[in-house]
Amino acid sequence: MKSIAYKNHKAALRAALPLTIPVLSGYIVLGAAYGILMNRNGISLLWTAFSSIFIYAGSMQFVTVALLATGFDLVGAFMMTLMVNARHLFYGISFLQRYKNMGPVKPYLILSLTDETFSLLCSTDPPQGISIKWFYFYISLLNHTYWISGSILGGILGGLLKFESNGLEFVLTALFVVIFIDQWKKVKNHIPAIIGVFSTIICRLVFGPTNFIIPSMAIILLLVALLKSPIERRGLK
Repeated sequence: MKSIAYKNHKAALRAALPLTIPVLSGYIVLGAAYGILMNRNGISLLWTAFSSIFIYAGSMQFVTVALLATGFDLVGAFMMTLMVNARHLFYGISFLQRYKNMGPVKPYLILSLTDETFSLLCSTDPPQGISIKWFYFYISLLNHTYWISGSILGGILGGLLKFESNGLEFVLTALFVVIFIDQWKKVKNHIPAIIGVFSTIICRLVFGPTNFIIPSMAIILLLVALLKSPIERRGLK
């Protein structure tokens, strides 16, 4: 039995690894940028590794650099986290059925559902004969490992190399743009993407740069729900 279980895990890992290579290239760079920023703000490598293991929210971790540097503010940190990571509420809703029977690995799958992992799991099915549970688990674990490795590498390099670090935060924005373009190319039905773009632009203009995320998410959810039938018909063409 142990031999069969080992083979199942090995097969799932081998199937997941090639799919995560693009994320590896992005996470090493992004994680290194985060580690460098943490180091430049006087935050130890231990805290850099700890945050990447247990927080594991790329955009929020970049915001955390400023939060840690300016002092403790529980309410402010809570509200900022809610605004920055509000999109994960919608990720979770869309994965209720996918994660329904995942057993003891379910809590970790929830923790590790980042933008890039969400994108991979939405667009990829396990090969025939591969357990979907372990396939999802190893995609999530590999991506998490890449981020941890990148942030630790950045924390080390930040103390060894001297260079201008202003603008490193933009690498996260660049990655989101690349993910959006990749998703646009993969699917023929662009209605959800168009809804997302225009809803976000309008909310940005109306609510301002610090308060637009939650309203835009709510409007996107409402419009997608109202237009569910035409979106589905469009997807079948």
